[in-house]
Amino acid sequence: MLTTLKLRDFRCFAALETEFAPGANVIVGPNAQGKTSLLEAACVLLRLQSPRSATLGPLVRLGAAGFVVDGFYSGNHLQFYYSPRRKKLALDSVEQPSAAEALKIGRVVWFSNSDIALVRGAAEERRRYLDFIAMQMEPGYRRHLRDYEKALRSRNRLLKAPSPRWREIAAFDEPLLAAGSAITQARSRLVAALDPYAAEAQRAIGGAVGETLTLRYEPGGGEGEAFAAHLVAGRDADLRLRQTTVGPHRDDMGLALNGLGPEFASEGQQRTLALALRLAQARLLAARHDSLPLLLLDDIFGELDPARRNALLLHLPAGAQQIITTTHLDWAQGEIGRVFRLENQVLTMEQ
Repeated sequence: MLTTLKLRDFRCFAALETEFAPGANVIVGPNAQGKTSLLEAACVLLRLQSPRSATLGPLVRLGAAGFVVDGFYSGNHLQFYYSPRRKKLALDSVEQPSAAEALKIGRVVWFSNSDIALVRGAAEERRRYLDFIAMQMEPGYRRHLRDYEKALRSRNRLLKAPSPRWREIAAFDEPLLAAGSAITQARSRLVAALDPYAAEAQRAIGGAVGETLTLRYEPGGGEGEAFAAHLVAGRDADLRLRQTTVGPHRDDMGLALNGLGPEFASEGQQRTLALALRLAQARLLAARHDSLPLLLLDDIFGELDPARRNALLLHLPAGAQQIITTTHLDWAQGEIGRVFRLENQVLTMEQ
């Protein structure tokens, strides 16, 4: 579990230090006080990425050179410094040449009201969802994703040249295919693994008899040898649009409730679908690893009706540590664990 967390120049916080307990840790406070930023800092400490931002630059406090997140997780001391010019990562006070060892320490599941975008939003939202899980399950996935993005940027830059030359463009096809094939295979395995957990979670949270949620992987460039063939076949479209039109950057994960797309689902059903995807992530990570994931729940309980709230709490991985943010405790029933109050960027423990 996460026992201590220290921040410096992270989002709105000049400095903050706190300790967390096993089980539930509830942070109460008005909006715009930094509750979500505290959860974000815990995620950055363990995963070196933000669930809210594609890059780390926006996390640096205004006017500061860089930020620091520091903490102990399951006895391991993690320290991460980031600035636009430099990054430094240390594990147990030893500077790390790469992120590989640090990323083995802890796993994270992030719940927020914006998760509805997994159901209603563009394919990019669902790709980010899959990538965030895959990087926690497959050690090589992060490298394959970086290699693919680098080759894709280079290929697209050449396609935007005044007079694109296919000999130069094709030089990036091999690294694009190599990394892209690894990503495609990993995503295909992941969606297949998530599917039964998502179906179970939908039944548990939705409470409707006979509702069946299914997930399907929809590759944007075909799988295996089909990707190479599609890349060649897409050259005319690539030239016309001045960008690579096929590949894992066009992947999607299809959702179907009783065989119909989510656009046919009610508002309540769509919110349940989003919760089911996060709960499936939590239960899959718990099943595949010796340690339970850290659950970060950002102000979601006040928006849930009692039936869905109770069902979600009941089906979270038993024993997993939770850090929960909320503006009020009206939804809470019975013992809720350690409670903190956050006001004016000052965090105090109430119980």
